[in-house]
Amino acid sequence: MNITEFAAYAGVSKAAVSRYFNGGYLSEEKRARIAAAVEATGYHPSLQAQMLRTRRTRQVLVILPKLSSESCARMVEGISDVLDQNGYQLLLVNTANDSAREVAALNLLQQNTVDGVILIATIFTPEHRTVLASLKLPVIILGQEYPGFCSVSHDDRGAAYAATAHMLAKGRRAPGFLGVTMLDKAAGLDRRRGFEDALREAGVPLRPGRTSIAAFNMESGYEQASTLLERDPSLDCLFCATDSIAIGALQYCRSHNIRVPEDLMVAAVGNSEAGRVAYVPITSVQLHYRTAGQMAAEMLLQHLADPHAKPENRVLDYVLRPRASTGDASPEENIWAE
Repeated sequence: MNITEFAAYAGVSKAAVSRYFNGGYLSEEKRARIAAAVEATGYHPSLQAQMLRTRRTRQVLVILPKLSSESCARMVEGISDVLDQNGYQLLLVNTANDSAREVAALNLLQQNTVDGVILIATIFTPEHRTVLASLKLPVIILGQEYPGFCSVSHDDRGAAYAATAHMLAKGRRAPGFLGVTMLDKAAGLDRRRGFEDALREAGVPLRPGRTSIAAFNMESGYEQASTLLERDPSLDCLFCATDSIAIGALQYCRSHNIRVPEDLMVAAVGNSEAGRVAYVPITSVQLHYRTAGQMAAEMLLQHLADPHAKPENRVLDYVLRPRASTGDASPEENIWAE
């Protein structure tokens, strides 16, 4: 069945059919009529014909740093929610936290094989800046802010402040910090600044030797907790940049008879499933990852519709979720909820 035959079957014009499949405006009555005809006939226009006519592939590339990351998975789910509803296919590239692979993936976009890209970003290098500046298609940065580009990010500084201030409000005065590389502005630099903001406000000094840098995994959290707590056993609270790091720190405490929260309070950012079911449920700050993915996809579609739209930056709020790792009664909650 070609478009002429399908339009006749549905009782609408070919232009209406084209608008339906390309996301254009239609009255509710015509949209419902075409949808019913699609259901009855299984008709879908040729992708190749659409590409030749519109010069669009209806494909969006999503570049993510870690396929196994729960936060990345939630963001991709949000992106997929919006793209699916609008007839776009999602293509994934996993860079395994390798900046060179990330730049290589961006360079592929010079071939115009997709309509746009959403980059779930961690670290920006000079090579990133060069290739991003050369691209001729919409790019949305997700998870970081980047000058001159549209972005959706989280209030990472505020999130770290909230988690740290919660422990200090309970009388803890010997805080430690387990962060990630400061080259990652959001999870590294901004969360470090939020931690320091809370200490400054409470009049609590950050003493030398009470900070360490971990990788984004539990094993590194265990190792760096060992480094910190063996160096300074007087620590009475610990802020961790991610839930994975915090879970590793909890395991170190468990294996060395350090009671949580009695001897050491622990708080983090991420509100992951694993953190919610840890042997001591972790107080953590919920970031709205799925919502961020949805917003990034919507922003991309807006810029595909209007290539001259000005760049915009949206910052999402956060919610502190107190649990047993800071001496709070774990709330009655659906632990699998986002």
